[in-house]
Amino acid sequence: MDIFTQNIGGREVTLFGESSGGPILLQPVDEHDREVLESEAGSIMSPVPFTLAAFSVSDWDRELTPWAAPRPFGGGQFGAGAPETLDYILSALLPALGAEKCPVVLGGYSLAGLFALWSARQTDRFSGIAAASPSVWYPGWTDYAQNATIRTGFVYLSLGDREDRGRNPVMRTVSECIKKELSFAESSPCVKGSVLQWNPGNHFMDSDLRTARAFSWVLGNLK
Repeated sequence: MDIFTQNIGGREVTLFGESSGGPILLQPVDEHDREVLESEAGSIMSPVPFTLAAFSVSDWDRELTPWAAPRPFGGGQFGAGAPETLDYILSALLPALGAEKCPVVLGGYSLAGLFALWSARQTDRFSGIAAASPSVWYPGWTDYAQNATIRTGFVYLSLGDREDRGRNPVMRTVSECIKKELSFAESSPCVKGSVLQWNPGNHFMDSDLRTARAFSWVLGNLK
């Protein structure tokens, strides 16, 4: 698999694959994600050639969150930078990748998965969403999500079966929240297929493999 990095719109973007006209997978990544990106890309199963475009996010808690909210751990605040990040994808990244006629799948892990689910409610540009262990516990998310239509064809959700075992009362709601998110996807007139996959372990296990499974499932359904 070919791998190269370039600057697009002021962000570092690492590209995996050699697809021309095939599906493009988009993923916001931080430094930890970059450490396992090659493993993730090599684990994605697809019936057709694809390109994975992983773009850098320097302020994870601001750039991927849709509105300001208190962080339930460690103090501080989440930001409201998701609209700016989505604008970067639509106005800079996709044009630079020549994606005008390509299926585009947006996905990621944790807050990146939440960002993908939020983005699918803002635009119908994405053919599918690959949300691995998304942060659907985010303050105010479920109230917002139940009244905002998901505008994509396929939605993959996953969660570790021990992610709700911690002491933090906000984080302990994540299993119930992910089940509600599945019901929102199933009730959307735009969604052709959706699934919730349970993985063994807590939130910090196998992020590369979980994300690869998410993209693989969406790619397998983009026929």
